[in-house]
Amino acid sequence: MSERFGLKIFNGILLLVVGVLFSCTENSNTDIVTISGRQILVNDAPYIIKGICYHPVPKGSEKRSFDNLNQDLDLMVEAGINTVRVYEPITDKKVLDQIHAAGIKIIVGFGYNQGGKNDIRSGTFIDYVNTYKDHDAILLWELGNEYNYHPEWFDGDIKNWYKAMNNAAQLIHEKDPSHPVTTAHGELPDSLAMSLSPNIDVWGMNVYRYDDPTPIFKEWGAISSKPMYLSEAGGDSYMTISKDGYEQGTNEDAQADANKNILDAVFNASDICSGVTIFSFTDGWWKAGNAETQDPGGWAPNSTGVPYDGTPNEEYWGIVDIDRNKKEAFLVVKEKYTHISRNN
Repeated sequence: MSERFGLKIFNGILLLVVGVLFSCTENSNTDIVTISGRQILVNDAPYIIKGICYHPVPKGSEKRSFDNLNQDLDLMVEAGINTVRVYEPITDKKVLDQIHAAGIKIIVGFGYNQGGKNDIRSGTFIDYVNTYKDHDAILLWELGNEYNYHPEWFDGDIKNWYKAMNNAAQLIHEKDPSHPVTTAHGELPDSLAMSLSPNIDVWGMNVYRYDDPTPIFKEWGAISSKPMYLSEAGGDSYMTISKDGYEQGTNEDAQADANKNILDAVFNASDICSGVTIFSFTDGWWKAGNAETQDPGGWAPNSTGVPYDGTPNEEYWGIVDIDRNKKEAFLVVKEKYTHISRNN
């Protein structure tokens, strides 16, 4: 073998090795999410969820749309939001890329029965996990939303859901060791839920206890050493009745005061609670009555603890309205979330 020929082979091998290493680096997940005690860690640093529930539906529609994503992300960054919780997977990589570029992470929710598309019943959820598990926008994989209120969806036996959820979580662990699994449970999980769901790493809880969720943190601390966060909490900006000094009708002060008190309670319990995803980013006109107009009313199970009238007016929950005008609650969220950023 000539010296020149040997040098060509060596250079070729070197280029091949460099190419492989570059490819592995380019495709590797640089953000690793883990659990340590009660904490969520991103790259070994504690992560506090300063979040918002995000399901943007335009006027006159019942389908989610990301047409206003740029404006929404600008508002979220201004408010200090670092996490969005979505109720169904985002299948457009460009949307994931934009959210990541804004410095925001995503809690990706999977439903049980979504017609065989990225759902738990069909098993297609794991295809989504395999596709996007290396995307740095991902914070947590979430299984279900308040399904414990709906045993009728599972042949009348809620144990069927907990078993399906636990099996799904195990499969995610096998395929993606870099992101923990959570669920959005309605209120504090009971002993049945806990015993049948050991593979859930972080327990999200949708909690509506008027404007003070403080007791749930002590209740959780007494039954589990795992991390938890409030996957839904907050108030709407419509008072069905006059109460507690808040006048009937559209009332941004009531919503702002409720969110202020709730966020204070969350961040005062940082030894137990890993944060919150406030419900929600924008008003949803599709939830009650005519989707072309904003209507009082709507219904949500186990939501009698909504501040301050005990009534969940489903179309008034946004911290911005449907045209992205800031409500008083937006300013409260901004003050609380940016304060946490300055002190962590």
